[in-house]
Amino acid sequence: MEFFQDTEPDLNKPIIIAAMQDMGNVGGITVDFINDRLKTKRFRVAKSSYPTYVIDEGGHISLPNENWEYRHSSDLIIFGGGSGQPQTNEGIHSLCQDVIDIAKKYSAKLLYTLGGFHTNRKLNNSPKTFVTTTSLQLYNQLKKLNIDMTPQKSLITGFNGIILGYAKMNDIQGIGVYGELNDPEIPQYRAVKSIIKTLEKLTYQKFGNTSELDERARVVDEKMQKHWSGHYKQ
Repeated sequence: MEFFQDTEPDLNKPIIIAAMQDMGNVGGITVDFINDRLKTKRFRVAKSSYPTYVIDEGGHISLPNENWEYRHSSDLIIFGGGSGQPQTNEGIHSLCQDVIDIAKKYSAKLLYTLGGFHTNRKLNNSPKTFVTTTSLQLYNQLKKLNIDMTPQKSLITGFNGIILGYAKMNDIQGIGVYGELNDPEIPQYRAVKSIIKTLEKLTYQKFGNTSELDERARVVDEKMQKHWSGHYKQ
């Protein structure tokens, strides 16, 4: 993994939001939404040192553009978004360490990550968002805010889980915010909306109108209905 610094933003004790594509692309969509709404500016980029796959375009191949951006507003650092995660453990750990290094450089005291929470519960278009933390003390603080905490013991894999481990090891308070979803194979815009609302409550930030997410969810629903309708006709 290679890292390139574009500019040096004037930041002091920002909140960090760091997440990558995962189940239902919840982490990626949420980060991209926040960047768009806050008109954030890129100041650093991480790039894969070598390709871990190629794209067959049909008779010829192209190379993937594997890079992930650090962007900022006046009091936030946003990392990730886009598509994909590194294909190797080494790549994921390299990104996690760099996020922690950036957190220390700008004296960030709090790191959020985001992702999907796979459940069999019938969501009825109203997924909940569950939160976990890097300490029992932080857990107790959030419980007082009537935040839904993760209901049982489980493993959180990939960047959106491992980054919390890095935060804990480096004495940075970390909060994982995970939106419910039933189908991890399709974009989950309602889970993203639920996460955005929870993030606004936790960070005292406003990320703007979310009606676009409702519309995108409706379009996905229509596509899935057509798909299954055609499937049953066969």
